[in-house]
Amino acid sequence: MTDSNQYNIGLLIYPGFTQLDVTGPYQVFSSLPTTRVHLIWRNLEPVKDIGGLILHPTNTFADCPQLDVICVPGGGMNTVEIMRDFEVLTFLKKQANNAQYITSVCTGSLILAAAGLLQGYKAGCHWMFRDCLASMGVEVSNERVVVDRNRITGGGVTAGIDFGLVVAAKLCGEETAKFIQLLLEYNPAPPFNAGSPETAGAVKEQVKQAGAEIFVATLAESRQAAIRLGAKI
Repeated sequence: MTDSNQYNIGLLIYPGFTQLDVTGPYQVFSSLPTTRVHLIWRNLEPVKDIGGLILHPTNTFADCPQLDVICVPGGGMNTVEIMRDFEVLTFLKKQANNAQYITSVCTGSLILAAAGLLQGYKAGCHWMFRDCLASMGVEVSNERVVVDRNRITGGGVTAGIDFGLVVAAKLCGEETAKFIQLLLEYNPAPPFNAGSPETAGAVKEQVKQAGAEIFVATLAESRQAAIRLGAKI
């Protein structure tokens, strides 16, 4: 596993993010050769995820180096606030100007779209929020990892590991990505066939009911973002 290039990969963290959206890709990225992985927020105060896990940022927006890969995770209700956070959106747009890849996991793609970084691209997100993404003028795909030119977007939560391996292959080659996959023994065999809305049966409606409040809030903010961006709803 050798590579002559030095890569800077940055994962945005914010209050209420989903930790596996970050830690899944982080596990993959931290195994790449000649790569530095940064956890980025507006300050260096500890950041608590939606379930209470605390991560410590390594860089602020102000001191973050130019990133080769910028990755945005999804989260809970606070994701709606981040979709209209001027400082966050400005940082993402600035990094995107020279980043090699602009990426996300789960509903992180909604934040990228709110920043105007997915219009004209195909992208994915968590299955329950595809209508929100589409409302911002994005071509939505239900693939687990969606690659459209230099935009790479993962589906819901656990897709972050698949996403990480796709990015690893882009940066350092398929053999390196395979090495990491085996190193992590990433060979999923879920105990139930309920991991997608197509196979979950009645559980799908239960999940939709549980997430109804955040869906309504996210859809409303997506439509506001569309108006700001001039996208067709």
